[in-house]
This record gives sequence, C-alpha cells and structure tokens, in this order.
Amino acid sequence: MEKKPVLVVMAAGMGSRYGGLKQMDPMDEEGHIIMDFSIFDAKRAGFEKVVFIVKDAILDLFREKIGSRIEKYMEVEYVCQEFRTLPAGCEVPEGREKPFGTGHAILCCKDIIDGPFAVINADDFYGADAYRVLYNYLTGMEKGHYAMVGFQVMNTLTDNGYVSRGICAKDAEGKLVNITERTHIEKRGNGAAFTEDDDATWTDLAQDDLASMNFWGFDETLFPVLEKGIVEFFATKVKENPLKSEYLIPNIVGEMLQKGETSVEVLSSNDKWFGVTYKEDKPMVMESIRALKAEGKYPAKLWA
Repeated sequence: MEKKPVLVVMAAGMGSRYGGLKQMDPMDEEGHIIMDFSIFDAKRAGFEKVVFIVKDAILDLFREKIGSRIEKYMEVEYVCQEFRTLPAGCEVPEGREKPFGTGHAILCCKDIIDGPFAVINADDFYGADAYRVLYNYLTGMEKGHYAMVGFQVMNTLTDNGYVSRGICAKDAEGKLVNITERTHIEKRGNGAAFTEDDDATWTDLAQDDLASMNFWGFDETLFPVLEKGIVEFFATKVKENPLKSEYLIPNIVGEMLQKGETSVEVLSSNDKWFGVTYKEDKPMVMESIRALKAEGKYPAKLWA
C-alpha cells in the first residue's frame, strides 16, 4: 500500500526580523494565523497528517495555541529542532545560538516519516492551488525524484527590507537545473537585486526569475543524504563560519542536482504567495486575506 503524503511545517524560527513569534500572530479579524490557512488548504488537497517542527522553548505554547485546534481535523506529531538532535560528529561551536537551518530541521523528522512528504514554512501563505499540485505529484512520484513549487521572485519580495530566496533555473522540460541561495534580496526601483557583500555590489534579477519559497516535495530517500551531508557541512562550512553558517535545503538540493543524484520537477501555482518577514508586512497580508474571503475562496471561519 502506497504511503499517503505527509505535511511538514517548519515552525522553529522565532522571527528575529519580525520582532516576535510571528507564527502565532493572528492575520484576520477571526483570529486565524497563517498556519490555519496553510493546513486548511493542505487538508482540502488531501493531506491527513501534519508534522510540526518547533523548538523546545515554544512546544507547550505551540501545542496549546495551534496543535490542540488542528488535532481535531488532522493527525498531528511534533519534533524539536535543537542542537541535541544533531548526528554524531557534529560539534556545536562555542557561542553558537543560531539554529543550523532548514536541512537540519527536516532531518529531525527522519524517525517518523517513511514516505512522501511536503515541506512548508510556517509563516508563508502559498495558496490552495499550490497544495493541490504538489499533493497530486507526491501521490504518484517516483522514489528519489523530488518536486518544488516555484513563485516569480518579484511576487515574493517585501517593501520593508530584505529577504532570502533560493533562485531557480529550469530546463525546457520543467526540471530544476540549479538553485542558488541568495540571502539578501531587495526591491530596487521597478525590479529586484541581490548583494553578497553587504551592499558594495548589487546584481539584478530578471522579472521572471523563479524563487523557491521552501515549498518542497520529498520522500524518505532524502534523510540519508541529509545525515551524511550535515556531518560534511560541520567539517567545512561550520569551521569557516562557526556562528552563522546554515545547512540550507536549496543548497543541498543544488548539490544533489550537480552530482546527478536526483531530479526535481518545478511545479507552478496559479495563486500568489505572500508572507510576513517584518511586522510592517502584516497589514498587506491581512488585506490579501480579506480579499480572498470576499472572493469566496475561504469561509469567514475556517474550522467552523
């Protein structure tokens, strides 16, 4: 019997640029948070189980405020992303407080997932269509061949600061060719550009460049790759930059593509992404949700 796809929600980040625990910040007058819409859309697409990746410090609050509500509609499990969950051979540098990134977050799920799964950020609104197209792919995917939902980079930026995005290139058949993590992208005039040396040099991005918003489709074959790769990451990148280096999924997938270890189908969505990187983004998100409700795409009360 084929395993049903599982939804994995990365919610361990504390929202340093946002200034608080943005995962629990209501985004409409009814008190829904972005995760309510994400899980509502995922359930409509066919997902029946969700795994939340959180930190020890917020687990009880998260379970009380979010998990207890979602447990009425979906099977729920929790994993914690902490330094203690690193594999043997990964020694945490003295003074390190920052988590080790999305690759480590997903690796924390290796003992509870043994089939296809989708990965999302807790604070990103992807739209119902994105869940449908990815769920459909996961139900028939070939083992070891992955997928991502891409969004036009110009539609993923904020007016209120910089963002980090995986910039993607695909071939004529819709397969991902490469993905490069750009950690500082801003709107500049009518376009977008990135810098890698703290504003000294800016490189323009094309209007139709695709960005990865960490909406991925994987299966259990990813976990051995992550486990081996993070040990290598500690032996190299962590030594070079002990306090800030991160083990990021876009970089990991990019390396797998270069080595010919996988293929990645680039799926497109008819919906517009939006999210809250900064507190100043919240009014725009709330207005977008009001508009979607007015169009009849969501009921006033999601779980009524």
